[in-house]
Amino acid sequence: MQVDLALINGNIHTMDAGQPRVTAVAIAGDRFAATGSDAEIRSLLGAGGREIDLRGATVVPGFIDAHIHFLSYGLSLREIDLSGAPTLSSALERVKARAAGTPAGQWLMGRGWDQSIWEGGAFPSASQLDAVAAEHPVYLARKCGHAAWVNGQALEMVGITAQTEDPDGGEIVRDGEGRPTGILLERAMELAFPCVAEPAEEEALSAVREAQKVANRMGIVGVHTKEAAASLRAFQQLRAQDELTLRTLAQIPVAELDSAIRLGLRTGLGDEYLRIGGVKVFSDGALGPRTAWMLVPYEGEPDNLGIAVTGAEEMADIIARATDAGLAVVTHAIGDRANRMVLDALEESRRAGRGLDLRHRIEHAQVLHPDDIARFAELNVIASVQPIHATQDMRLADRYWGERSRYAYAFRSLWDSGARLAFGSDAPVETPDVIQGIHAAVTRMRADGSPGGDGWYPEERLTVEEAVWAYTVGAAYAGGTEDSQGSITPGKFADLVVLSQDIFTVHPMAILETEVEATVFGGAFVWGASQMKK
Repeated sequence: MQVDLALINGNIHTMDAGQPRVTAVAIAGDRFAATGSDAEIRSLLGAGGREIDLRGATVVPGFIDAHIHFLSYGLSLREIDLSGAPTLSSALERVKARAAGTPAGQWLMGRGWDQSIWEGGAFPSASQLDAVAAEHPVYLARKCGHAAWVNGQALEMVGITAQTEDPDGGEIVRDGEGRPTGILLERAMELAFPCVAEPAEEEALSAVREAQKVANRMGIVGVHTKEAAASLRAFQQLRAQDELTLRTLAQIPVAELDSAIRLGLRTGLGDEYLRIGGVKVFSDGALGPRTAWMLVPYEGEPDNLGIAVTGAEEMADIIARATDAGLAVVTHAIGDRANRMVLDALEESRRAGRGLDLRHRIEHAQVLHPDDIARFAELNVIASVQPIHATQDMRLADRYWGERSRYAYAFRSLWDSGARLAFGSDAPVETPDVIQGIHAAVTRMRADGSPGGDGWYPEERLTVEEAVWAYTVGAAYAGGTEDSQGSITPGKFADLVVLSQDIFTVHPMAILETEVEATVFGGAFVWGASQMKK
């Protein structure tokens, strides 16, 4: 065996139950060749091989983000960034600044606004945007991506008037006289899509390339992305140009299900760089705009149960068609009613003998009725969840879900029930920074220590090892790649991350101080190579 690279003198957490801790690892080509002691690994190093002294640094398998909108994240790096805007006026100032440098008539795109942190918490209006960008059509996605704020010119261009009917699974928010206010919820957002230009091929490629660099710097070597054709084309181009440094699972939007079936696409098609995942379906909305589909109305809103973007009958039909074609179903479900509906549909599908070998997933599983927690393991449904949402959304959850928040972001309850967890970020909704995600899962606190005490519903905290597992082994299992990804195991792809401190032993709040010193993808450094030469 010719070993090309030996990493020695490390604190290596392999996530392999057979040999969980070692000090050294050998890499041959793009695979792990062996793990063990320094002496054992040194003895394997061949002529011309390279040895790197880790100087006691902590190493874990390469991170996999199991839920990310990768092209959207790349585009967000260049669009109007409204995230964290503390007031409506500050958000409008950012739009005004971009409008000043943009030719009249050109669309202004952005995302990240959150009315819940503004005084009064009311949705903004088209007229407010008109006051700062009268010469541009404006489309601004809310932080969660389930609401859009548009101006008068945009409403006119897309043909939305007082006479326009709400689409199924969506709502055009209106004033007391029935006129559109400029807020589009759920499928009503799609009314604007024909006029909001899809990025040109080169723009999409550039955005994905830029986002890939950021991901590698964060220790991410794999992504499960959930977007349309422009994203898949960009990943294919990077693959063809030998530039892809992320093992990518591309989910298929449900709007393309019929096309996928006609083409004969099946879950798992592809290679070690780019594979087809499942069919992405939205069952409901989100917490922020109060469109998540609930069993009981929102606190203080007795008439609001949220929005069923996909009803039970349609969901059953989608699952039947997808599974018969060999495609797993990947369903967005946030409200407790939405989660129950999806679990019911998957249970019925299993009873019918459909897709028993497919790994179906529920994305987010944000608030669950306690009776439904055990069903994930019973039905072999993967809980693809995002720990950063727990700390960022906790105040909204308490405000709108009240005592139901006890089973919101219920990571420990799901873990203890035997469910398989896969962690992700939902970027650009939140940061793709895995270190922040691990911190959120372990502490249930924000960076400033709020809400204090032992964290928000501390009984749902995970250990560091469990959180890392969900970003590595768990995410690999969700993508069907656990035989080649997710742990530092001989024979698997040599993907790993070198960290600046031991996140397994530092104080939990100090996890946020951790930096990614190096990222190795397929045996090659894609971040931090110079750091390893010091």
